Amino acid sequence: MNKVITVSREFGSGGRELGVKLADALGIPFYDKELISMAADDINIAEEAFRRYDEHIVVEDPLDRNFYHAFSDIYQVPMSDQIFVAQSNVIRRLASHGPCIIVGRCADMVLEDSINIFVYAKMKNRIRRMMELEPESDEKEMERRIREVDRKRKDYYQYYTGNTWGKAQNYHLCVDSGLVGVDGCLRAVTAYLGELCRDLS
Repeated sequence: MNKVITVSREFGSGGRELGVKLADALGIPFYDKELISMAADDINIAEEAFRRYDEHIVVEDPLDRNFYHAFSDIYQVPMSDQIFVAQSNVIRRLASHGPCIIVGRCADMVLEDSINIFVYAKMKNRIRRMMELEPESDEKEMERRIREVDRKRKDYYQYYTGNTWGKAQNYHLCVDSGLVGVDGCLRAVTAYLGELCRDLS
C-alpha cells in the first residue's frame, strides 16, 4: 500500500484505536495529536492554542486580539483559519514522505489521492465503550459529551470542506465497530486494502 490512509470517526467508535492497529499491521507511521505540535512549531504558536481549536470551530470575538495572530501589521487572519492551514500543510508534507495513517482533521479532503475510512457505531455501543475506558463517568453525561464532540467535528468538517461529515459517498469504506469491534474492523479494512492493491497492480 503506497497511499496515505485517513481515518474519520464518530467519537467513541474506536477510530483512533483502529488507526493505531492498522498502522502497526502495515508498518507505516501513525499521526493524530502529533499533528498539533508539528503545526504549532511551523507557525510558532503555542500548542495550547492549537488544542483549543482542534477539530472544532471556536466562536471568536473579533475585538479580542488574543484570537488573532498577525502575518503583517495590516492583515490579520482568524486563529482558527491559520491553524487549519498549518495542519493542512503538515498533512501534505507527511503525505509527500510516503504512506501513513492520519486521523481526523479533514485529511480526507486535504489530500487528493488518499484512501478514506469512516468508523461509526450506534450510540449505545459508543457509550458502553467509553464507559469501559472511563468507568467513573455518568452514562447520561457521557452521551451528552459524545453528541457534543460529534457536533463539533461535523461543523468543523462542513466549515472547512463544504462536505458532509459521515456521508458514505465521501469515503471509500465505512465500518461499524459496534457490530464486530475494532479488531473486526481491522480485518475488514485489511481485506479491503488487499483487494485495492490487487486492482492497482
